[in-house]
Amino acid sequence: MKILYYDCFSGISGDMNLGAMIDLGVPEAHLRTELSKLGLDDEFRLVVARKQKMGIEGTKVDVLLTHETTEHHHEHDEHHHDNHTHDHSHSHPHEAAEIHDHHHHAPHAHNHDPHSHNQAHEHAHAHEHAHTHHHHRNYPDIVAIIENSTLSERIKHDSTEMFRRLAVAEGKIHGKPVEAVHFHEVGAVDSIVDIVGAAICMAALAVDAVQSAPVETGSGFVKCAHGLMPIPAPATAEMLKGVPMVSKVHGKEMTTPTGATILNYYVEHYTMERQFKIEKIGYGLGTRDMAIPNVLRAFIAETDTAETKQWMIEANIDDMSSEMLVFASDRLFACGALDVFMTPIVMKKGRPANMISILSRQHDLEKLEQILFEETTTIGLRKYPVEKRMLKRSFDELETPYGVVTIKRAYLNGVCVNAKPEYEQCKTIANEKGISLQRLLKEIEMLIK
Repeated sequence: MKILYYDCFSGISGDMNLGAMIDLGVPEAHLRTELSKLGLDDEFRLVVARKQKMGIEGTKVDVLLTHETTEHHHEHDEHHHDNHTHDHSHSHPHEAAEIHDHHHHAPHAHNHDPHSHNQAHEHAHAHEHAHTHHHHRNYPDIVAIIENSTLSERIKHDSTEMFRRLAVAEGKIHGKPVEAVHFHEVGAVDSIVDIVGAAICMAALAVDAVQSAPVETGSGFVKCAHGLMPIPAPATAEMLKGVPMVSKVHGKEMTTPTGATILNYYVEHYTMERQFKIEKIGYGLGTRDMAIPNVLRAFIAETDTAETKQWMIEANIDDMSSEMLVFASDRLFACGALDVFMTPIVMKKGRPANMISILSRQHDLEKLEQILFEETTTIGLRKYPVEKRMLKRSFDELETPYGVVTIKRAYLNGVCVNAKPEYEQCKTIANEKGISLQRLLKEIEMLIK
């Protein structure tokens, strides 16, 4: 089983997560192309660079707000925002029921000493800037931006659900309905890039499960415009309910609301028992200089047992056409279903029907259930956990007379027991070359060693 494991020994923020994902192998060009689908290219610029933190090389991601870059570049060299520097000298999302997630006074030029200014001064500046710059975007505005994009349905769902959870947490703290929770314009752009970017990267990595170590939150208090706030900040604490936390770093806020939201949505299991084989390691860099490296470390790993607990969702349907069921299946696959299949059954009074079965990860359950109700006529479903065992897999590229084809191999006790070309790739080649798919598959199978 392929897993993503977060090692949050120095906390997590949205930008550090993006850096770790790129470092793990998500192509930077892919992230940029997908973010462009939001239609916000004129509002921000993504800066990605290879840097070092305490001798550890990794990827540093910054979001520069293009409408402010020229006018306020020098000013914000002195007063930069935190969530993209992980410096945590910022205002908190605790005033006027607005979600700022440390995002409301940027164009994020990060070339100075993060400890060169008094925190109180920086928080006061952030608060003043937040209330004198541009309009606000509320939760429905941000959902509309995402839904009106050309992103995949899975990425749209994951992104809007993360924003919903964050808005619910903020609304609870401030006693406001979700619709009344506002994001300052500057903060909203950063939050959108971080959260939608996380969904894009997760889809690209295509892992079977996400796990994490206990989360370093920091401890003590941090000074904001309206006084001292406890660490973890209220929104962060809401998002980390039920999550094992540690607080070895005193006087610093190490995990931001956006970082906590990403963990809240994707992580299925928290553990320090790393019973897996590491395949890749990624480092997302922060800016702060501390006694420990200010980095988020993430692993792509294979579990030794290749066993995982997943969920089966089922429903019996006797009043839908096969075409409509195929459409429902396509939507389910697009939103993360691991498998969807139909079984012909006979219901009471001899009525013929189909049982639709959907194999799901834990964190995809809610959205897949919603799609099942939206796209089929069922008025009820059943679900139950299942244990899945998979053979170890590898993907190799094979040179053929028709071009490069990906070969998927399966191994049992270290011995290859199955090898076959990727069907969709072969179908595309057959159409492009105007040859029989059956002939193409036979020729490729002869080349497979």
